[in-house]
Amino acid sequence: MLTSASSEFITLCHSQVALLTQGLGANLSIVYLTEELVEGEMPKTGLIPVVAYPEAAMWERSNALAFLPGEVMSDDTLLLGTPPEMTIDADSDHLQKPEARTAKNKPQEADRALILNRQIVLPLIHEGLMLGLLVTGREDRAWNERERTEIERIAQTLTLARLLDQRREWALAELSQQQRLQAEQRDLLHNLLHQFRNSLMALRTFGKLLLKRLIPEDANHGVAANLVRESDRLQDLLQQFDQVIDLTLDDLKPHKSLPLAPLQMEATLQPVIKPMLLLPDAESKGDASCLVADVLEPLLASAQVIAQERHLNIQSKIPPNLPPVRASARTLREVLSNLIDNALKYTPAGGRISIQAGQERGNLQGIAISDTGPGIPPQDLEHIFERHYRGIQAETEIPGTGLGLAIAKELVEQMQGEIEVRSPSLSHAESSGAGHGTTFTVWLPSVPQNPSRDHPHN
Repeated sequence: MLTSASSEFITLCHSQVALLTQGLGANLSIVYLTEELVEGEMPKTGLIPVVAYPEAAMWERSNALAFLPGEVMSDDTLLLGTPPEMTIDADSDHLQKPEARTAKNKPQEADRALILNRQIVLPLIHEGLMLGLLVTGREDRAWNERERTEIERIAQTLTLARLLDQRREWALAELSQQQRLQAEQRDLLHNLLHQFRNSLMALRTFGKLLLKRLIPEDANHGVAANLVRESDRLQDLLQQFDQVIDLTLDDLKPHKSLPLAPLQMEATLQPVIKPMLLLPDAESKGDASCLVADVLEPLLASAQVIAQERHLNIQSKIPPNLPPVRASARTLREVLSNLIDNALKYTPAGGRISIQAGQERGNLQGIAISDTGPGIPPQDLEHIFERHYRGIQAETEIPGTGLGLAIAKELVEQMQGEIEVRSPSLSHAESSGAGHGTTFTVWLPSVPQNPSRDHPHN
């Protein structure tokens, strides 16, 4: 089967044939491409013309020197660049061995020398694969060495162009296949999300029923409240998941009024795609602000339940009347949730987790989450915020994907903040008598206090 030639490749062929005609005086030139034919059980390779000068030469036997479909190619033609044992069959235009040629096709020796110098056939070959042929000839004079070298360069140009054209065609076919696969995956995800949403709705309903049946003084009342709260959070994440699945290329393109070069477009697309895949949040695009205490309160309630189950001690210090920070409450909740979950995961039974808000550094307000876990080795610290990086923890039985800290860092930077990590080395911890532990501190811009304004709303 012939891989279709693009219009760009055909245009290049015309320009190269024009060089042969106008620059070198060829009175007839043809570019052939290979075509796979299935005849019987064994596939064969044929040739079809795609560009010729004059154009009628592709369909008519108008010149004795022209190599056309059905014409004989034997020792009449100067064949350069192919193995000497291969030639073209007279009936089918297929490559075959010379013993298949008939004796009647050989010209007289006197005419043979003349034709050898006037007609040239150059195979378009790349790494042993024949992509086509370039045939050119003239009647008035023989080709000299310089002209033959120039014709070989033209053939090399056509070979490279044909190779790139085929790779483009294969890439488009691969892209089409990937798009079909992505469409199937998207449909499957929609189906799974639909089923997940139904189960989540049932769990949320059960949690609400428990809240109604339990008095506030009941020890399980907080558990039921956390169940409803986390169900609401999952519902919010599911809505964002739907938005990400339904994103199209048009959603990721830069504004149409900005004419960008390809490299500029790539640079423009990258910062747009990355945050949207993490957390599409309309609030973070505006001048949103929130109180750290309001964000931490439900997270601490959930963490206390988990800590009791794992025999951990959680301590929190949140000074009253802290100024608000310039951040989206939903985004900050995801950041702190990831950091608290990380501390709960890596702190062994009997350990302690400390959450402290209200630290100050210039106009930044800090929230620190500390634990008494094994700490982070120095060789892992510089990679700790890389996606899917787990370092030494990958050798333990503690489950993880290596995404929580990377997501937290990207979301903090999205809010124009900073995140830092501190984990003392083993020798320092032993000499000071303290546990190894790790401390993550999130720094966010504080909103200047204005007594005439009420607390911010999100």
